[in-house]
Amino acid sequence: MKYIFVTGGVVSSLGKGLAAAAIGTLLEHRGLKVLMQKFDPYLNVDPGTMSPFQHGEVYVLDDGAETDLDLGHYERFTSGVLSQMNNLTSGQVFDSVIRKERKGDYLGKTVQFIPHVTDEIKSRLHQVKNDNQDVDVLITEIGGTVGDMEGLLFLEALRQFALEVGKENVCFIHVTLLPFIKAAGEVKTKPTQQSVAKLREIGIQPDIIICRTEADLDEDNRRKIAMFCNVEHKNVVAFRDVAHTIYECPLDLRRDKIDRLVVDRIGLGHTPSPDLEDWEAFVDKVIHPKNRVTIAVVGKYIELQDAYKSIYESLIHAGAKHDTKVAIVRLEAEAIEQHGAKSVVGDVDGLLVPGGFGDRGIEGKILAAKYAREEGIPFFGICLGMQIATIEFARNVCKLRNANSTEFDKNTKYPVICLQEEQKGVEDMGATMRLGSCESILFAGTRASDLYDGADRIHERHRHRYEFNSDFQDRLQEAGLVISSVSAAEGLVEIIEIPEHPFFLAAQFHPEFQSKPNKAHPLFSGFIEAALKHSQAHPPRKD
Repeated sequence: MKYIFVTGGVVSSLGKGLAAAAIGTLLEHRGLKVLMQKFDPYLNVDPGTMSPFQHGEVYVLDDGAETDLDLGHYERFTSGVLSQMNNLTSGQVFDSVIRKERKGDYLGKTVQFIPHVTDEIKSRLHQVKNDNQDVDVLITEIGGTVGDMEGLLFLEALRQFALEVGKENVCFIHVTLLPFIKAAGEVKTKPTQQSVAKLREIGIQPDIIICRTEADLDEDNRRKIAMFCNVEHKNVVAFRDVAHTIYECPLDLRRDKIDRLVVDRIGLGHTPSPDLEDWEAFVDKVIHPKNRVTIAVVGKYIELQDAYKSIYESLIHAGAKHDTKVAIVRLEAEAIEQHGAKSVVGDVDGLLVPGGFGDRGIEGKILAAKYAREEGIPFFGICLGMQIATIEFARNVCKLRNANSTEFDKNTKYPVICLQEEQKGVEDMGATMRLGSCESILFAGTRASDLYDGADRIHERHRHRYEFNSDFQDRLQEAGLVISSVSAAEGLVEIIEIPEHPFFLAAQFHPEFQSKPNKAHPLFSGFIEAALKHSQAHPPRKD
């Protein structure tokens, strides 16, 4: 196995994750088997208990691991299916070291950062290698910025690891910022030089430097960076701001032939040039669509772009499949509570209510679902969005006044959504929900079954604590709500729909975690198809 380590300098949010994912795309298109992982230096065991305002969305893997949103980029940009082994945090590292110390595993030795903590980090690399013998290249992104105290132990572990496995098997890539100083009219390379100097102090010499830049990288600055950062001129690569979509990133990095630089560095230069025809075709559909729909996303973390990252990307995938630009209108649920759905939502082609926790904005989401149901607007609910749709139907169709979830009203007379018995008494917040991939049964003759091409079983990823209350199942079904999928093991409701509506479907799971470019998730695809029909049935609107 060969190893690529991607570090970042100067500032955070430079796009290390996208750079790593784009490199993974290029190497896969060279015919290599690629696996990706993220090392995060924060002390949380995982981001599962973090607010989306702090960390963006929590991305859930098949095995139930709650991880950083960058792992979403990894799975969308490459074919690898990741597991908890592909995300390591300082919290996990220290937890493991302390547990080993308490058990006496260190045989009475003084437990220290070096070697015990660094050995724990290296052991994850060895474990991933042992568990994935068929993988050619492991790409590891290191969270944070070089120079941060939190990341020092990870970088020290990588320095040691490179020596142990042989430097010819390792490629260090450093992503930095080239700021444009408007007053001087110049791009400045000094922050990059200082960031690389800090990395070299730790004992790591980058092999390739990726320069984030608004414009192109001229030859003078390329030569300056090469000279003062001690890398070859050709190994200074520009990573430009892309004009339309993040899926242009592999194509942009390909301009400087980064995949060729990487494979030459790690001894895989015999692989063929990447065939990017399918990727280019997808990007072309995203940039030059024939149609257009407007989708309202009604959420409670709307102001933070990354809070619903996978949902936005899944809408792009589905749009490309239908040759359609998806214009997303982000709406605060609390604004609907204050001003009403009609005035806030207005004229859209589809309405999506995503997941979330807590009671803030809930009544606004219920009003949005009611508006979509009554006005014939395609509606798609995800996780909490499915629970919202159930509550709205119970209140306004079944006339169960003030029906609710026990998450929001413990004393509701009609708890159509409630905790399952196994969740009662759970006190810890982290990793105690229904998490990961579960098998579900699809019922024939339903819209959901049609969207999944008639499949009778599906596997989808979950992240929630509350469920559809089966005590109300008959009453809701008699009023016209169709249950089109239940979990295979427990019979828990997974998908609900209203057949006579143009498109009213909601899922308890998170389909956005399994959507990819050129492989849009069937539920998102069906939603956008319905939105497109709605758009074509109504006069075009002015932007």
